[in-house]
Amino acid sequence: MVASNRGPLSFALDESGKPVPAGSAGGLAAALHPLLEDSGATWVACAMSDADRMATAEGLMTERGLRLVTVQPDPTTYRMAYDVVSNATLWFVHHHLFDLARRPRLDHRWAVAWDAYRDLNASFAAAVADAAGEGATVLVQDYHLSLLPRMLAEKRPDLRAVHFTHTPFADPSFLRVLPKAVARELLEGMTGGHAAGFHTRGWEQGFLACCADQGVEAPRTFVSPLAPDPDYLAERAASPRCVAAGRRIEEMLGGRRMVLRVDRVDPAKNLLRGFWAFDELLRARPEFRGEVVLMAMAYLSREGLPEYLAYGAEVEHAAQRVNDVWGTEDWDPVVLDVADDPDRSFAALTRYDVLLVNPLRDGLNLVAKEGPLVNTADGVLALSREAGSFAELRDQALEVNPFDVAGTAAVLGEALDMPADARAQRAAALRALVSERQPGDWLADNLGAVVDG
Repeated sequence: MVASNRGPLSFALDESGKPVPAGSAGGLAAALHPLLEDSGATWVACAMSDADRMATAEGLMTERGLRLVTVQPDPTTYRMAYDVVSNATLWFVHHHLFDLARRPRLDHRWAVAWDAYRDLNASFAAAVADAAGEGATVLVQDYHLSLLPRMLAEKRPDLRAVHFTHTPFADPSFLRVLPKAVARELLEGMTGGHAAGFHTRGWEQGFLACCADQGVEAPRTFVSPLAPDPDYLAERAASPRCVAAGRRIEEMLGGRRMVLRVDRVDPAKNLLRGFWAFDELLRARPEFRGEVVLMAMAYLSREGLPEYLAYGAEVEHAAQRVNDVWGTEDWDPVVLDVADDPDRSFAALTRYDVLLVNPLRDGLNLVAKEGPLVNTADGVLALSREAGSFAELRDQALEVNPFDVAGTAAVLGEALDMPADARAQRAAALRALVSERQPGDWLADNLGAVVDG
């Protein structure tokens, strides 16, 4: 069984008000879906919207080879658990994003939201316990469901639960931002299962350090980074929609070179310093003016949170400022596309000269792995040392300190200056590194953690 906040399907309402499929509901679900298709597994997830709830009621929430079970919490409970706790608190804690002089504000409203988070996890526990066969293995996904392993152990001790965290894990000093009882409840929830998994050794060590700091006995832990599916990526790159999107990108570039980033508009993704670094590059290296375009595929995210709305406005302003300072009649230095257009983003990955991945902290970052597999231009990867994927790719990526704007500009210049033979050699070695792990390895590691434990 798999339990996650988002499931493999989402729905939208058409013009007549009927629910129609709208693709995968999220990045994590999209990554796990191919691993579980036709497996006979049961996937428990939230009905995220009115369209999802209508689709469930009409029996439309079905997927080939998967049994889908939906949890349908009270909308107010869900908003408090998801927006206030998961997104506005736990995401910020694990990514070290809080401006601690001002946030978080752990007041009465927040305490009510923590109760809602606990209630949401309890709803998942009830749904899993009801759907699970005797002795089933339950793969619990991410920070939205940190309390679920302990709840399952209490409700169904025959089940074997593994909790996997797809984000970084907070250092002890940042976890101490939470009320002590909440921090302990969070850790004890995760330690209630048979094992806890992480994408990197560093995130695993952060978790173990937090357990030691809070006096919580740690479970068995393991490290297992996700890997992209090369066959799926090749098929996607050859699709008519991606090919057409690629032609439009080429027309826009007009023969210029491209620095690319593909992100959500999220403070952790560090878009602002990427624009500032490109501005500094153009200032220091006049020969790149008119010759290079920074294409930022940055789709909007969590627009219900004021921090994200404010950050989105800053991102648009920063991009426009670069264009105002350096742009000409026939050249926009920055092309910022905030539309959620997967075909256009994917087509851009096949074409980049430099892929800039500079998050402040990132659990893994699959884009850093997918790009080298599909790129046909011997593109160079400029990768933040704070991205989880850096642990695997560091030998063939150019290292970026995500806080160092001048240093990032210098790395972009180095990538653009790299001779063709060096680019080709590095790109081939990077593809080999990415291909060392297969998509099924992650699932095997999770299941093996139960057997070995």
